[in-house]
Amino acid sequence: MYLQGKDPRFRNTRKDANPYRIMILLVLIVFFFTILNGIARGEVEPLFLPTPTPTRSVDSYANEGHTHFAAGNLEAAIAAFRRATELNPDDPQLFAEMARIQTYSSALMTTDAERAQRLDEALEAIDRAKELEPNNSLVLAVRAFVLQWSANPFLVDAETAEELLNRAEAEAVMAMQLDSSNVLALTYYAEVLVGQKRWVQAYQYIQQAVERDPNLMDARRVMAFTYETLGNYNLAIQEYQKAIEIMPNYTYLYIAVGRVYRHLQLYDQALENFTKAANLNQQLGIIDPIPYLAIANTYAQDGEFFAAALNVQQALTFTPANPNVYGQLGVIYHKSRNYEGAIPALQCAIDGCSPEVSCEVRRCNPNEDPMVSVTGLPLSGSTVVHYFTYGSVLAGLHRPGDDKCERAMVIFSQLRERYPEEPTIMSIVRAGEDICARGQQQPVDDSGAEALDVELPAMEEQPIEAPSLEE
Repeated sequence: MYLQGKDPRFRNTRKDANPYRIMILLVLIVFFFTILNGIARGEVEPLFLPTPTPTRSVDSYANEGHTHFAAGNLEAAIAAFRRATELNPDDPQLFAEMARIQTYSSALMTTDAERAQRLDEALEAIDRAKELEPNNSLVLAVRAFVLQWSANPFLVDAETAEELLNRAEAEAVMAMQLDSSNVLALTYYAEVLVGQKRWVQAYQYIQQAVERDPNLMDARRVMAFTYETLGNYNLAIQEYQKAIEIMPNYTYLYIAVGRVYRHLQLYDQALENFTKAANLNQQLGIIDPIPYLAIANTYAQDGEFFAAALNVQQALTFTPANPNVYGQLGVIYHKSRNYEGAIPALQCAIDGCSPEVSCEVRRCNPNEDPMVSVTGLPLSGSTVVHYFTYGSVLAGLHRPGDDKCERAMVIFSQLRERYPEEPTIMSIVRAGEDICARGQQQPVDDSGAEALDVELPAMEEQPIEAPSLEE
């Protein structure tokens, strides 16, 4: 059979193998096998994955901290510096800057316990900085600042305060010896000298600091504080205003200048500055009851008790578990002769109270507002007014068959033990004790009036009496 067309026979058409081609193929096989094996072990990332978020640097967190501090948001500033120290735990300057802001933030705390805790955190940070670099002038200057503010007489006893001030002085002096151009060291040394009642020296040093750096907020603040302590209130106001121009978002400065205006009984100017502080906090989203408490105390000092109580109520919406705010409300109620309303408020401040009682004091809506219990405050320099007011109201409203005098005598006993040499406090204690003693011997009608009408000392710390600078 004959087939036309293509040759139907099978033939070998393979060309001779190219050794270079074989080598290239082998290399590619080995390469891809290595890549696939690396991906399987996690040593090599596959292509086309999303780009990872870049890690923030230490400097970016430090810059964020400075920005927040300048904006007046101290809590955010502290958080940023804390993150920076976590990324670089060997940089003493980061710890020093964080400790400085922590110390300033302690002034915005509303209870002694919160203030002491924040100062302890600042001391821990600055101690770490000194451990890293013991001869750093900035570190030693800030450590003097932390120690000086920790010597607050409301937080520590007189002996401890003196010890802290001596340690602060030593740190500031060493800081100046290490770097004579360190203006912060000059500034904080002057503040230590004010605490030691060495006013003439303090004024000389703070003058030098202001002359060297007139745009340093710390120097202007300490100059204002020095004038305030010396009773030169107009000059103190001027310096506080200059500090505000440098750092206009730091609410503590508005509170400070408002306090001076209030002491001068210039209530409109005081309220203007306290209101600015409250508005700044609102703009920054900061929940801080202090401006409202300052407004309340100003209205109370001016005899406007209804307005005062409204502002304390506003402060309570921010911090419904804060016993100090309940105490201030109780004192204002007492001054306005709302004695029945003063008792539950002061009970929350001193004894603590249940969620139901705290809600009653706040006039809250149980279905909408937080139901919180309150832990009472211990007796201290900043709570003593709450204590003797509570004791006086309990004694004055005592009636046969209730336990008000029993509760009052517990308060009076604590006051006697703690303040036996304070004539004003002891006179209030004796008046209350006499009322309770009479109430046990005869029916009680209006015998408690003298306790209810007792004149309470001012709730704020008075300026220190000091000699003039010329002496």
